[in-house]
Amino acid sequence: MTQSFEGNRVTEHTGTEFPIFQAPIGLISRGALVGAVSAAGGVGLMETAHMPMEEMQAEFDLVRARSNRPFGLHLMIPILAAKPEREAAVLDWVLDGRTRFVTTGYGDPTRHIKRIKDAGVTTYHLTDSLDEAVRAEDAGVDGVVLGGAEKGGGHSANGLHTFALLQKARRRLSIPIVATGGIVDGYGMAAAFALGAEGVWMGTRFITSAECPWHDNYKQAIVDAEEVIDIDMDLPIIPRKRAVRTPFAEAVARGEAGHRKNPYAGDTKRLFYEGATDQALVGCGESAVLIDEVKPAGDIVRQTVSEFWEVVTQLSNRR
Repeated sequence: MTQSFEGNRVTEHTGTEFPIFQAPIGLISRGALVGAVSAAGGVGLMETAHMPMEEMQAEFDLVRARSNRPFGLHLMIPILAAKPEREAAVLDWVLDGRTRFVTTGYGDPTRHIKRIKDAGVTTYHLTDSLDEAVRAEDAGVDGVVLGGAEKGGGHSANGLHTFALLQKARRRLSIPIVATGGIVDGYGMAAAFALGAEGVWMGTRFITSAECPWHDNYKQAIVDAEEVIDIDMDLPIIPRKRAVRTPFAEAVARGEAGHRKNPYAGDTKRLFYEGATDQALVGCGESAVLIDEVKPAGDIVRQTVSEFWEVVTQLSNRR
């Protein structure tokens, strides 16, 4: 069997060797991580919602210093839309010839589509809603990233899980589908492809990469995780938060600790950079229970590809 992604629409759109995306999680999707994923042939995505313009340019330059291969930029619509003047500046910066590929997420898929397409840039839209994915296709996006209920970040209590969501999406969409939620390796990637995806998007797996700037305690909490917990939050973008099950997380779920207007229910600076995992939520996807070590991001990409082809070959040999 030829082990090539030739003809894969996602790699054609992104210009990358592999259809493996590093989720553009705020505060970690910076030069070191994005550059490592890009250099390994994956789709590194740099976030644009949480940095001053000068810092964003510096991180962009760092990606370029670490990789001469393609990478993309991500527009988190609700955060950017809250400050229209900055949103306009970010959009101008993103579309000033810096990349051939942009993702948008969790908001009106029509908000920036005309500007992006007029600039000749390929765009995918990230959503948990199949109806929104259909609207995005109708609006002219080139592909969608569909989040199953296993994923990290915010999610609703009623969202479809990846297994059902991909099969339903395959029936309604003609554009490429990238799957996210519960995927950390080539086994999950092969399963997603069998259900209709042409790429995978991994967040929790890349949090536990060597290049992620968060504290080792955060990463180790995910590596050690045996269970996760879902917690109702008082936030419009994040109605429910998934985290590693810790005594603090259980106390937040009971309403005995934390602040539900904060996505991590505690001091994020101490959590991310001092390792205070006993004073804030260790956010993650269900896939946290599948991760058993911290690895360099490039190794994650390469191992995922190797496992993917191993599984595909095994399946093709079954009769």
